[in-house]
Amino acid sequence: MCVRSCFQSPRLQWVWRTAFLKHTQRRHQGSHRWTHLGGSTYRAVIFDMGGVLIPSPGRVAAEWEVQNRIPSGTILKALMEGGENGPWMRFMRAEITAEGFLREFGRLCSEMIVESCMEGICKPDPRIYKLCLEQLGLQPSESIFLDDLGTNLKEAARLGIHTIKVNDPETAVKELEALLGFTLRVGVPNTRPVKKTMEIPKDSLQKYLKDLLGIQTTGPLELLQFDHGQSNPTYYIRLANRDLVLRKKPPGTLLPSAHAIEREFRIMKALANAGVPVPNVLDLCEDSSVIGTPFYVMEYCPGLIYKDPSLPGLEPSHRRAIYTAMNTVLCKIHSVDLQAVGLEDYGKQGDYIPRQVRTWVKQYRASETSTIPAMERLIEWLPLHLPRQQRTTVVHGDFRLDNLVFHPEEPEVLAVLDWELSTLGDPLADVAYSCLAHYLPSSFPVLRGINDCDLTQLGIPAAEEYFRMYCLQMGLPPTENWNFYMAFSFFRVAAILQGVYKRSLTGQASSTYAEQTGKLTEFVSNLAWDFAVKEGFRVFKEMPFTNPLTRSYHTWARPQSQWCPTGSRSYSSVPEASPAHTSRGGLVISPESLSPPVRELYHRLKHFMEQRVYPAEPELQSHQASAARWSPSPLIEDLKVCNCSAPDTGNMELLVRYGTEAQKARWLIPLLEGKARSCFAMTEPQVASSDATNIEASIREEDSFYVINGHKWWITGQGRPPVPTHGRMPPCTCDPRNLSTSCCSFCFGQLPFLGGFLAPRSGILDPRCQLCVFMGKTDPHAPRHRQQSVLLVPMDTPGIKIIRPLTVYGLEDAPGGHGEVRFEHVRVPKENMVLGPGRGFEIAQGRLGPGRIHHCMRLIGFSERALALMKARVKSRLAFGKPLVEQGTVLADIAQSRVEIEQARLLVLRAAHLMDLAGNKAAALDIAMIKMVAPSMASRVIDRAIQAFGAAGLSSDYPLAQFFTWARALRFADGPDEVHRATVAKLELKHRI
Repeated sequence: MCVRSCFQSPRLQWVWRTAFLKHTQRRHQGSHRWTHLGGSTYRAVIFDMGGVLIPSPGRVAAEWEVQNRIPSGTILKALMEGGENGPWMRFMRAEITAEGFLREFGRLCSEMIVESCMEGICKPDPRIYKLCLEQLGLQPSESIFLDDLGTNLKEAARLGIHTIKVNDPETAVKELEALLGFTLRVGVPNTRPVKKTMEIPKDSLQKYLKDLLGIQTTGPLELLQFDHGQSNPTYYIRLANRDLVLRKKPPGTLLPSAHAIEREFRIMKALANAGVPVPNVLDLCEDSSVIGTPFYVMEYCPGLIYKDPSLPGLEPSHRRAIYTAMNTVLCKIHSVDLQAVGLEDYGKQGDYIPRQVRTWVKQYRASETSTIPAMERLIEWLPLHLPRQQRTTVVHGDFRLDNLVFHPEEPEVLAVLDWELSTLGDPLADVAYSCLAHYLPSSFPVLRGINDCDLTQLGIPAAEEYFRMYCLQMGLPPTENWNFYMAFSFFRVAAILQGVYKRSLTGQASSTYAEQTGKLTEFVSNLAWDFAVKEGFRVFKEMPFTNPLTRSYHTWARPQSQWCPTGSRSYSSVPEASPAHTSRGGLVISPESLSPPVRELYHRLKHFMEQRVYPAEPELQSHQASAARWSPSPLIEDLKVCNCSAPDTGNMELLVRYGTEAQKARWLIPLLEGKARSCFAMTEPQVASSDATNIEASIREEDSFYVINGHKWWITGQGRPPVPTHGRMPPCTCDPRNLSTSCCSFCFGQLPFLGGFLAPRSGILDPRCQLCVFMGKTDPHAPRHRQQSVLLVPMDTPGIKIIRPLTVYGLEDAPGGHGEVRFEHVRVPKENMVLGPGRGFEIAQGRLGPGRIHHCMRLIGFSERALALMKARVKSRLAFGKPLVEQGTVLADIAQSRVEIEQARLLVLRAAHLMDLAGNKAAALDIAMIKMVAPSMASRVIDRAIQAFGAAGLSSDYPLAQFFTWARALRFADGPDEVHRATVAKLELKHRI
C-alpha cells in the first residue's frame, strides 16, 4: 500500500493506474505505500501499489526504482508544487539531470512502503491500515484511502480514514484534488513550451476552434508543442473542456510532395470506419490565413506512448504482449479493404518500392549538404535489387512503437499516429520499418534502439520472430529478401534525417534533435549499407550450382541481359548445352554457354587479337627502345578504344564515387573519353607508404586555396589491356561508367594478355597527363585516419617539379613512366578538395579495392599468355633426343600452371561478383585474398615459362621477362603481400571463430 501525493491523469496520457484498477489480481501480493503531503488538511494518501503505471520517461522511473529498492513496475511522479518551475517540468525540459530531479524530489516528499506479504496481513484486515498510520505518525482523519472494493473501503472508514471509491480514474482524481486543495495535473507528457520559430497565432486559432466546436466560453487557449513530430509540427491544445491535437505543415519552402497533412486527415477518417484504431479527426483547414499553413485538428487520445522500445519497468510477459499488439494492429492495417473504405485511389497500384526509391533519392538530393559515400552506394544499389511486390495494401510509412498510443492497463493499441507517409504499397516495407529499433543502439538520440539489449531477458521478440509472427497472422510465407527491406528502410530514415537537418539550418525543423541529425545521417546510411551487404551475401550463397556436362579451361560469366549489365547479377555452373540448359545469370565455365551476342563478340575479339594485336608486338618493342619512347605510340592509339588504363580507371571511379558535379564535368568526362590522362600521387620516399597514414606531404589552407608541399615518387599506374576494336571491329556498346567489375574480370582475365608491349599505362611523365590526384595531410592533430585529404591538382599548376623517371628492374615503362616529383608551394582552389578535409584515407581505401582487382585481372592475362607461349615453345624444341613436351617435368609444370591459373581466376571472379553485388567493403576479404594469390601465382607460372624457354626467356625478344617484372612489382602495388595477409588473418579471426 502506498501513500503518495502524485497521480497520473487520463488527460495527461499517464492515466493514473494504482492497484485499485487491478486489485482482484494482486489482492494478496501487494505492497502498500504512503507519501506525506504539505499544505493540506490531509497529510497522506494510501493506496495499493500493484499495477502502477509506467510513464513515458521509463528510464528515469527505472533509476528511481532501483535507487529506492522499489519493485519493478512502480513509478512515482513529482507533481507536487512548482508548476512549470517544479522539478518534474524542469527535468522534462532537460534543465536538470535525473540525479538532480531525484534529489529535489526527495526533499519534497518522503514515503514508506508496507509489504503485506512481509507483515503477514493484507486488506481488509484493519491492522494493515493501523500499521500504515503508525509508521506515518498520523491520525486516521489526516489520511485518504483509495480502493475499488467496498469491503476494503468499509474497514478503512471504520477507523476514521477518509475513503474514495475508484470506479473511474478521472472522477477519482478530481475528488482527490478537491480534498487535497491543489491540482494533480501540471503538464502534458512529451510536451514543452512552443519554440519561438514554431509559434502560431492563438487568437485566430481560438476563433477557428470556437466556430468548429461551437464553444461559447471566453477562457484562455492552452497551447504546448509535442517533442515528437519532427516533420510536421504537432501541438497540444486545451480549450474549455476539450483536449485537442493540431498538426500543421512546417513554415517556409518545402520539398515537393512532403508534409502532406491533407493525406493524413483523409486516411485517418477512412480507417476509422474500417476498425483501425486512429484518433478521431475533426476538421481539415487548408486556409493558410488562420495560422500560416494548412493544418488539421483531432481529439487528444489519452493513453501511453512508449518512447523507449526496451519498455523499462514492465514485466517480460507484458513487454511481449505490447509487441504482439503492435504486430496485430499492423496486420489490421494491411487487411483493410481498399474499395470498401474508398482508398483505392490513395496511391498507385504496384511498383511501390521502385517509386519509393526514386522519391527518397529525389528528397535526399534536394536536401543534400555534403557527399555521404554510403548514400551514394545505396542510390546505385537499391534500383538494381528491387523485390517483386506480391500485394498492395495501405502502408503506414512510419510504423513504429512510439507512433502508437496504448491502453493504460491492457496491451491494446488505442490509436496509430503520424500517417504523413502513408500510401498504397508493399506491406513488407511497413514490417521492416517497425523493426528499426532492433538494429539501433539504445543511445541513438532520435529513435532509441534495443540492439544492445538482451531481448530474451526482456521478453521482447527478436526481429526475426516479430516478422514470423506477422507472416503467421497474415497467412503469408516468410520473404527471403528481408535484408533488402531493412536496407531500404534505413535508407529512408537517412533521407528523412538529412531533410530534418537541412531544415534545421534555416530554423524550420520542429524537433529538439534536428540539429544533431547531420551526423546521424551518415551513421544510418552505413547501417543501410550493412543490410545491402547481407542481401548480397544471401544472393551469393543461394547461387545454383550444377555439374557441367563439358569441361573448359576457362571460367566465364554470363550477364543476365547484355555484355555490360546494369542489373543485378548471380552466377552458377552450367553445361555447354543449349541456352535452355543455361542457368540464368549463372557462373558460366565455357564461352559456349554465353548468350549468343556475347559469345559472338568473344570469338571476334579472340580472332582480332590473333590477327592484329600479337603481330604488332615487335613494332611496339622497337618503339619502346627508340629515342621516341617518351611519346605515345600511334600503334597503341590505333588499336585502343576502351580507355581502361591505370591509374585512369581508379581515378575515374574515385570521381564517380566521391566527386562533385563540377569536378566530374571538368575531369571525369575527359578521362572517360580518353582525351586526358591522370596520375595518382600518394607514395613517399621518406616513409613506409604501405601504411597510408604515414604520408607527410602537407596540405595547408590559405585564403581560398590549399597550398601543397611534399615529395612523392612512383607516381604511375599499371594498364588494363585495351580492347582493340578501333577501325577493325564494331566498338563495344557499353558505357565505361556502367562497366561491371565481374564483366571486366571475365573479358580481360580470359583471353591471353595482349602482350607486355601493348599494355598502355598512364603516369605523370605521359605528355597527355592533365590531372594529379594528390593525397596529403590537412590536420596532423586529427585522429589517425582523419588527417589525410585528397586534392585534384591540374598538372599545369606552378610548383610541380619532376625530378626523374624511375625504373623497374631496369625498365622505364615509357611513355607513362614512374616519376619522382616535388610539389613546392602548389596552390589549388578549395573547390578541388574531394569529399572534404579528413576524408583522404576513406577515399584511398574506396579507390584501392577496384584497383587491386584490376591488377589481378591483368595478372591472369599475363599468366594465360605465358602459358600459351610455353606450350608453343615446348612443342617445337628438342632436348635429349625427344621433344620438350614429352619431358615429365615439363608436363608437370604445364599441369601445375593450368591448375593455379584456374584457382586464381575463380577467386578473382568471386571477388568481382561480390564487389558488384554488395560493394567493395563487403568484398574486402576476397579482394585481400586475390591480391595475395594472383601476383605469386603469376610469378610462378611465368617463371616456369621462362625455364622452358631457356636463355631466350630472359631476353627482350619475348614478353616473358617483362611479364615477370610486373608480376613481381605487383606484389608491392596497392599494398604489399604482408598487408593483405594480415588483413585476411584478422578478418578470418574476427568472423569465423
